[in-house]
Parts: sequence; C-alpha cells; structure tokens
Amino acid sequence: MKTLRETKIGGTARVVKVHGEGAVRRRIMDMGITRGVEIKINKVAPLGDPLEVTVRGYELSLRKEDAARIEVE
Repeated sequence: MKTLRETKIGGTARVVKVHGEGAVRRRIMDMGITRGVEIKINKVAPLGDPLEVTVRGYELSLRKEDAARIEVE
C-alpha cells in the first residue's frame, strides 16, 4: 500500500481509498480528495510538514498524518 505521504515532490498519484473513520475521513473527503481523483505534490515544508498539493484545480495543504491516510497508486 502506497500513501500520498510517500509520493515524491512533483509526482502525481490517483487516490485509491481514504482510510480513517468519522470526522477525520469526512474532512479529507470534504476537501475534494475522493476515490479516483488525481493529486500532484507541489512542495513540502522544510521540516516535512505540511505538504502542498494540487487537487481538482486548487492548492491545498495537508498534514503528514492526513496524507498517510490517503492510499494512492
């Protein structure tokens, strides 16, 4: 299982599944990260947290722990 957190800078990935339960999973999905959507990793902060990604045409910052919940291919 590869997660969004493991994707290299400049790389793109397609979401396979969003793991987690309840409010955390709902919040991630409300940001537009759903199964089948393509995500591009733009950059990572100097200390590795957060990640800046482009999803559905807009930039979004995700914490590492949230990125680890997103399974990609």
